[in-house]
Amino acid sequence: MDDLIVTENVCKFYQLGDNEVIALDQVNIKIQKGEFVAIVGSSGSGKSTLMNVLGCLDTPTSGRYFLEGIDIGTQSEDALSEIRNKKIGFIFQSFNLVPNLTAIENVELPLIYRGVKRSSRRELSKQALTHVGLEQRLNHLPSQMSGGQQQRVAIARAIAARPPIILADEPTGNLDKKSGVDVMDILLDLNKEGKTIILITHDTEIAHLANRQIQMSDGKIVL
Repeated sequence: MDDLIVTENVCKFYQLGDNEVIALDQVNIKIQKGEFVAIVGSSGSGKSTLMNVLGCLDTPTSGRYFLEGIDIGTQSEDALSEIRNKKIGFIFQSFNLVPNLTAIENVELPLIYRGVKRSSRRELSKQALTHVGLEQRLNHLPSQMSGGQQQRVAIARAIAARPPIILADEPTGNLDKKSGVDVMDILLDLNKEGKTIILITHDTEIAHLANRQIQMSDGKIVL
């Protein structure tokens, strides 16, 4: 297997008033193509900051991050935007659906930003919603769906453009147990299809479903 993601001594500092907060402290990880990795830790452990760095949403204060051999620190904002658009699908705890758009319109939205033509994006969106079992809910608004169904729309939105990497930040955090299991089953199926899944979670039971766990505490990798 190939190393898809490599971090070398990645640090991230924030200045809060007179205090310097160390969010990431000398983080070294390798994630191979096709892995399902859970990054585990309590609130404030640095796991979400690490996800932001891995997703090219934020840059390290020091250290280096390589994605598919590309040194992310040397890339322009436009290049980083292109990487996020083509390489990475994001799933968040809060769903982040647009309330006045239907399921299929929510899934289509990032495809519009990617410049996908209308006929193609409609088909890609239908396929993604079918993939997560919502082919009967294409024209439902978020308010007409359960939390679990809304998260499945969010997953469909993340996979519609068929990115090779899925970053999921606490995707089961707002769901009941059954809906959480359903979401994890979808992520496991996506991994079997070859997607690299990086899951951020504080739930050790959920984390054990991944192939490998990376434990964080106080900005450091501890396991």
